[in-house]
Amino acid sequence: MKAAVYEGPRTVAVKDVPDAKIEHPCDIIVKITTTNICGSDLHMYEGRTSFEPGRTFGHENMGQVVETGPAVRKVQVGEYVVLPFNIACGFCKQCERGLTNYCLTMQPEPALAGAAYGFADMGPYQGGQAELLRVPYGDFNALRLGEDAAERQNDYVMLADIFPTGYHATEMAHVKPGDQTVIFGAGPVGLMAAYSALLKGAGRVWVVDHQPDRLRKAEEIGAIPVNTAEQNPAEVVKDATLGLGADNGCECVGYQAHDAEGHEDASLTLNGLIDSVRFTGDIGVVGVFLPEDPGGEKAQGELEAHGKVPIDFGLMWFKGQHMGTGQAPVKRYNRALRDLIAGGKAQPSFVVTQELGLDEAPTAYEHFDARDEGWTKVVLHPNGRGNGHQG
Repeated sequence: MKAAVYEGPRTVAVKDVPDAKIEHPCDIIVKITTTNICGSDLHMYEGRTSFEPGRTFGHENMGQVVETGPAVRKVQVGEYVVLPFNIACGFCKQCERGLTNYCLTMQPEPALAGAAYGFADMGPYQGGQAELLRVPYGDFNALRLGEDAAERQNDYVMLADIFPTGYHATEMAHVKPGDQTVIFGAGPVGLMAAYSALLKGAGRVWVVDHQPDRLRKAEEIGAIPVNTAEQNPAEVVKDATLGLGADNGCECVGYQAHDAEGHEDASLTLNGLIDSVRFTGDIGVVGVFLPEDPGGEKAQGELEAHGKVPIDFGLMWFKGQHMGTGQAPVKRYNRALRDLIAGGKAQPSFVVTQELGLDEAPTAYEHFDARDEGWTKVVLHPNGRGNGHQG
């Protein structure tokens, strides 16, 4: 089968690799019809993680089941399924608590928790930017889709990661109807956080970034764009809230945050939120931060290379703010979000800007990594586009 394989910093090649196969009675094999390039893939693509050359990228995946292991009971061959990026067992202490993002069974390193497809330090599992994908514990991990799955793939594939992740940010920030919410980051996850806040009935949602094309996307869904190349986001928000600040906020950028001039600063968005959110407000952080960043010392400093970020903790403490962090437990949200899509209440495919074949993955990574104009969200169709182009 063909797959998008990491060969070293900023080098991806589409190569023939061994076919995915059943390795455990609970496995299923999915023919991947739609898979996304994620901002998290770029950390690995740039060589900023321990991701090994030779591995396949791709943790935002959906497709059609083509084979099931002998212990699989629910999922049937021929069904369309979307796959949470979290690979979970369903029976460990964390999974029983609904924390499938920190599964203890599927992570082989005893000192760690959590597993994912094609992701650094989250187990040996191959990614889904390929024609086929092995899915462990298929009955638990695969979310079955309805009869409109083939026609609405660009909507449903967002349930693998960015829609639940953006929603999780708003959950940790305790966004409620009528709230005034500020989102730092207008990439796909930031746009999904803004979209989720609006779905929840937030009164006003500001989206902060310096990429004009992405800010236009935010404005299209009813959010208020704030361009950091032209405005101070904390001042904009405070001016609109009698000097108090937003009720809550979401961090959707991560440790490679940078200013409009391109200077990296892992504390930039965190400190912006601490300043912009009111006393006793809540902050949800879903942007990726890592304990070790091999490229961090050159890009930022020695402390940042070891995950130490100089945030304004004194101000945060003084303001009595609360901060939630970490990857999203996708299964906590994906069924309800699926039903919003199926019922016509949500259309997360608005973020999609490119649909390409798998062979075009190397070029797509180059453009997406460069944040080129108009490259907000890239969707790949490893087995042909089929009906995936439908929103």
